Amino acid sequence: METLRFDLSKKAGTFKILNATNGGPWYRRSATSQNRSNLEAYKAARIPYARNHDSAMCGVYGGPYSHDISNIFPNPEADPLLPESYDFACTDDSILSCLEAGTETYFRLGQTIEHHIKKHNTFPKMDFKKWAVVCEHIIRHYNEGWADGYHLNIKYWEIWNEPDLGCNDPATSKTWGGTPAQFYDFFATAVKHLKECFPNIKVGGPALAHDEDWAEAFMTEMVKRNIPIDFFTWHRYTGRVGRIIENSEYIKDLLVRYGYTETESHLNEWNYLKGWKGDDFQATINAIHGMKGAAFTMAIICAAQDSTIDMLMYYDTRPSVFCGAFDYYSYQPLKGYYPLYWYGMFYDMVAEIKAENKLDDVYSLCGVDKDGKVLSVLCYYTNEEDTAENKSVKVDLGREGKYEVYLLDENHTNELVATTSDLTFELTPNSCILIKEI
Repeated sequence: METLRFDLSKKAGTFKILNATNGGPWYRRSATSQNRSNLEAYKAARIPYARNHDSAMCGVYGGPYSHDISNIFPNPEADPLLPESYDFACTDDSILSCLEAGTETYFRLGQTIEHHIKKHNTFPKMDFKKWAVVCEHIIRHYNEGWADGYHLNIKYWEIWNEPDLGCNDPATSKTWGGTPAQFYDFFATAVKHLKECFPNIKVGGPALAHDEDWAEAFMTEMVKRNIPIDFFTWHRYTGRVGRIIENSEYIKDLLVRYGYTETESHLNEWNYLKGWKGDDFQATINAIHGMKGAAFTMAIICAAQDSTIDMLMYYDTRPSVFCGAFDYYSYQPLKGYYPLYWYGMFYDMVAEIKAENKLDDVYSLCGVDKDGKVLSVLCYYTNEEDTAENKSVKVDLGREGKYEVYLLDENHTNELVATTSDLTFELTPNSCILIKEI
């Protein structure tokens, strides 16, 4: 028997934004027929932000008429100062649909990844200054009412996506069809222009895929050009919780070394990965849609709360193979929905209670609400589930109480399994427990 201890008198900070997603609810305000959706379940998870990268792949978000700069501003020869140069309708509908779920858009200014044999929009079809002016007017549309627009106060505006992915061969790159040097010019031009126009919004990027050498060169150039970066975005796909935490430390060190000490660190794409090819990718998809993926999601959220990560954005809740939260056909929640849903409850907690000790492969969260009631999560995640054994764990909160216990494992899906004062559990590999004081 192992004991996990919490001292309820030692209140720490509040809970970070760790259940944001890529993609919003599968719902369109404008739909007049076949309007089934997962809106209510998505709303119940209290997801604060949805990043709109890759949304143009999905009809439910407006498909090829939405989100990407090339879709909103379809004629690169048009005058960016004229409202008629823009096609906002489908993007408007998607953003307002997200807001019905209580979710703000985290706006990626750029293009959807291109897996096709021919690349079409991996490099801007206008000069960089004009591209920045187009983005300026997109922001004015959503935040200042320009062109029959809105006053949504969208906070986060991200420049591009994964410019380091395939950067050694711009002709075949899925994300940035230019050189690194061209990207530095592009990013610097866009950030300077947007911060001059809107000093109170947050502008960031570059959505680093993985290349640390590229990141070092990028930061060197940004410092040289005195470019502000309000938030630095990066991505990681792995089966190891520790790998993500190691990467978060590298990103924090990178920002500090280059003087960006106030820049937020956003891991805004992440999910379980065994491998990208063949049998490993099939195993990846099977895991994401099952209990292993759900346990990984819960473990990452728990670990991120005690890390240098400022925001997590799960990839993704679009209708896609990487969506472990909702079934593609039925729209019903899968096992992977419940870590997002459970974490949403922690926004009601006024303070975090950090664990006094750690147990191998056991990840936890604990908080207290305004009345001092406890909410806690335990997650036993292992990437070696075939050889892992059960763990007997006792939770010591330092006082007696009565608790509802909800179980998420292969045989239970957010099921109330006990109302008890005995917080002793037999955890199976890749399982999660929610403890709620009553």
